[in-house]
Amino acid sequence: MFFFFFSSKESYLNTTSNKKKQHFLGNCKACELRFPVCITMGIKAALPKYEIYSYYVMLCLAVFWATSWIFEVSNSNINRKAFKTSVKPSYFGRKMDTSDFEWMMWFSTFRAHILFALSGHVLFAKICSMLAPQYRSLVYMVYGVLAVWTSMGWTYVTLILSHCILLYSISLVKIRWLCFVTGLCTLATFKCEPFLSWEAGFVQGDFELRHVLFYGGCGFTIMRCMSFALENCEKKDGNYNILELLKYNFYLPFFYFGPIMTFDKFYVQVNRSDLTRKDGELWNISLHGLIHLGVVIVVDVLFHFMYILTIPTDMKLLKHLSDWALVGLAYFNLVYDWVKAAVMFGVITTVAKLDHMDPPKPPKCITMLYMFAETHFDRGIHEWLCKYVYDYLGGKHENVLEELVATLCTYGITILWLGPCEVVLFWAFFNCFGLNFELWTTKFFSMEPFVSLEMAMSEATSRRIRAVFNTFNFWCIVLYNTVALNSLDFSKLVAKRLLLKGFPITTILVMFVTYCLVQVIKERERKQALIDDPDPLPPAPPLNAAAAPPASATTTPAAQPAAEPNKEKAE
Repeated sequence: MFFFFFSSKESYLNTTSNKKKQHFLGNCKACELRFPVCITMGIKAALPKYEIYSYYVMLCLAVFWATSWIFEVSNSNINRKAFKTSVKPSYFGRKMDTSDFEWMMWFSTFRAHILFALSGHVLFAKICSMLAPQYRSLVYMVYGVLAVWTSMGWTYVTLILSHCILLYSISLVKIRWLCFVTGLCTLATFKCEPFLSWEAGFVQGDFELRHVLFYGGCGFTIMRCMSFALENCEKKDGNYNILELLKYNFYLPFFYFGPIMTFDKFYVQVNRSDLTRKDGELWNISLHGLIHLGVVIVVDVLFHFMYILTIPTDMKLLKHLSDWALVGLAYFNLVYDWVKAAVMFGVITTVAKLDHMDPPKPPKCITMLYMFAETHFDRGIHEWLCKYVYDYLGGKHENVLEELVATLCTYGITILWLGPCEVVLFWAFFNCFGLNFELWTTKFFSMEPFVSLEMAMSEATSRRIRAVFNTFNFWCIVLYNTVALNSLDFSKLVAKRLLLKGFPITTILVMFVTYCLVQVIKERERKQALIDDPDPLPPAPPLNAAAAPPASATTTPAAQPAAEPNKEKAE
């Protein structure tokens, strides 16, 4: 939970030199949402190239070392009794890890259904875009309703329409808190009995994906209806038509599995009349589709050699693994979860881009995260919560009490969205605490003598010290999220090995490798900051400078001004 130092903008920038101001004023992309006025010292600070290269080498060696341990454990325990239910025969004459239900559903059971439905959507959307682009949103809605009707039955469509009509009626009152309460109560009916069983009875048929499509469609419908209702409350002139809500909700690529796009963005994009594409845009869309296909193939191949999802479920085996194998399992599980989310949303957003939409970006890779403020695996839900809850209650995210209330409400809704249970409660508590601890640490280190100490440091030294604190923060994020991805027992075992039983050798080595990773991330952020906010170029010399007499001809050596060290360094 350690967070890098922050320096106060108002206290010191007015008393420092121009060089120090540039030292402070970086493009803080990582925390511009959470800390709008934070000044990250040294975001453009550079380290020697040989130092950065050494970090890359250490990272590669550590990843290969941990991978070798996991590969050896997978090979030596392939016929283990506890693995029989999840490790099954497959291609290459080897057994495959099939313990992830979502992955297997998407790319085996659900593959034919989703490809058929999305292919039809793309076909009809393309025909409509060429013949009558002004009606394309209506065509999207009609095709979406027919697809849902065909797969789930007319009673399920009736249930979805009843939720839409209910929240639309509440939105006409234009009372924000009433829309929220109604939406959350409606969402809670899918999480508790007897409402859950009663509503599940509206689904016809008994095919394998019935429950998955039921929960996905209903859950995302409620979130979309709440977004519509809240945007309608903000509309000053009249109300949005209920037809706009139906177009928004029954857009098929987003209906069952998201991501969620807030209504204000969807309304602008789906009603856009200009459907021209930029040069190379269609090629980029095709390239992204091929990349997603390649990632699916690579993950399937790796599942035949490394059972990273099955091993954490066997606590007896975990107790006999090496420290590096445990640490690697924790890290690879988070990376895999990001890959799964990026591919699942990537397939859907590729279709949305073909419809001239700008869907939410894929989740940020866990490898690139060392702050709780940036940890999100679904950018659509993240933007929804920030827009309607977190930023609305937290204000500028500077006041400790306001931040606490905002994070508690945000994670409260997240718990309801995921479904209240012990694992979700633990995950929400730890992440909520980490998010607030960052602000508390920010306030603490913005006081004396820490600010003066950092002002006296060089930019590179400040960056190295911050990276040390970020190292601990990174592993807090990893451990907290393994609670939700694996189990509480697995997270406790990894923490004991990393901090207690493995101390000091394992602890120091793992933290050093993580420090190298953080420095690599900071180097990437530095390059991006230079692209987004390039340093100003020095002023051009005057045109008559060449005609001016040399300084030695007009000024004696004794009369020459003293050299300015800052100027020489800048040159």
